[in-house]
Amino acid sequence: MITAAQLRAARALLGIDQRQLAGLAGLSVPTIQRMEASNDVIRGNVDSLMKLIAALDGAGIELIGEGAASSSGGRGVRLRSSAAEPKDRP
Repeated sequence: MITAAQLRAARALLGIDQRQLAGLAGLSVPTIQRMEASNDVIRGNVDSLMKLIAALDGAGIELIGEGAASSSGGRGVRLRSSAAEPKDRP
């Protein structure tokens, strides 16, 4: 599961806009906008969510789920140190 806040934070860590994320995930910009406007956990088409998570993972984003090992607890995102540059970056 991914929250709208995690999605926005992941995009900020990557330094990409909604259009670039849509391109990386193979989704439309309105779909990304709806996901980011969601309250808490993103709900939607399972295929779209899987594409989104795969794109974030491929770009080096690690999603931290509720209750996962983290020094401060809570949900979050982390950029892996060996992350490759997203192909769609300017």
